[in-house]
Amino acid sequence: MRRVVARIGRAHGIRGEVSIEVRTDVPDERFVTGAVLRLVPAENPSPAGDLMTLTIQRVRDHNGTLLLTFDEVPDRSLADLLRDRFLDAEVGDDDEDDAWYDDQLAGLQAISPSGEILGTVVALEVGAAQDRLVIRRPDGEQRPVPFVRQLVPVVDPAGGRIVIDAPQGLLDDENDQNDRLDSE
Repeated sequence: MRRVVARIGRAHGIRGEVSIEVRTDVPDERFVTGAVLRLVPAENPSPAGDLMTLTIQRVRDHNGTLLLTFDEVPDRSLADLLRDRFLDAEVGDDDEDDAWYDDQLAGLQAISPSGEILGTVVALEVGAAQDRLVIRRPDGEQRPVPFVRQLVPVVDPAGGRIVIDAPQGLLDDENDQNDRLDSE
């Protein structure tokens, strides 16, 4: 199956090099010289034309940012056109342990450890320090939840649910808590 492994960032220099936002737990395996990645079709197609696959020519780390050069991108002008496009790769089911992708999480029901419905997962936001799940509460409000094991101990796509052990105030408001106490 194919999964998004990176988002192309800014062009770097004049020879077609681009920065990437890594979206894989195994970048050393995904981003190697000769690897072929595919541009994910965008809603608004890029002026880059029919360019659909990119072959990695060079990989380097620049102050913690991964930079790639592709055989098919000879200069900065074409590299600029690729900004914010996504790259995907063929991945096996066992390639990344404990890794979850947007399409596996969106739509899952978020429940508390006691079984209370907290909302629905609507997105996964990739962050520099940590990823965040975006949860739509039953009232329609959306709240970010850090996607860390301490707060999200169970991820069960087959069961259609995730368990969120949220501290007070993360998914509910103080007023929501007071309303619950008043009704008891």
